[in-house]
Amino acid sequence: MILHDFFRSGTSYRTRIALNLKGLGYEQRGIDLRTGAQRSEAFLRLNPQGMVPALETGDLVLTQSPAILEWLEETFPEPPLLPSGPTDRAQVRAMAALIGCDIHPLNNLRVLTAIRELGADQTGVDAWAGRWITAGFDALQSLVERYGEGWAWGETPTLVDCYLIPQIYSAGRFNLSMDRWPGLQAIAEKAALHPAFIAAHPDRQPDAAG
Repeated sequence: MILHDFFRSGTSYRTRIALNLKGLGYEQRGIDLRTGAQRSEAFLRLNPQGMVPALETGDLVLTQSPAILEWLEETFPEPPLLPSGPTDRAQVRAMAALIGCDIHPLNNLRVLTAIRELGADQTGVDAWAGRWITAGFDALQSLVERYGEGWAWGETPTLVDCYLIPQIYSAGRFNLSMDRWPGLQAIAEKAALHPAFIAAHPDRQPDAAG
């Protein structure tokens, strides 16, 4: 498998975590979003949307991290990232979507670039991102208190943790303290000791030094 990603991309980060949790080997090819590499002719042939990640496996190219993570779960079911029962699986998917649909899209590179073009300085960008991260994390903290048993849902990492850890990393980039969400911070501290999460961290990626 070949993962086309960007070291600091939250969607790429969550995909790396899932691949690592599944114990799957993959080759990385960095796509530097800062230089517009995602708009190159070669990459657009892989993903016409011009976004990362893209997972290439044989003749198949998968895009959009939720679809990639679901494909990984269905194709490589062990260890599972979703619980067994349909209700529990729905709860995990809902918690992941809280991050993937309602927080992350509002602080990704495209949106922040647009905000800067409208005149926002870094303080304004931080306030914008912090507003939506705070609203989402407030809700997620309550859900973790209800369902978590060491991880965001249950006793082992699930899809929620794949989404959560990159979003906590992003919160740090926007100077947002995690003191308000001790349950989420506890998960981040646990993930910091887990090999799959350690290996996926942006600072450890081959394109991080570029």
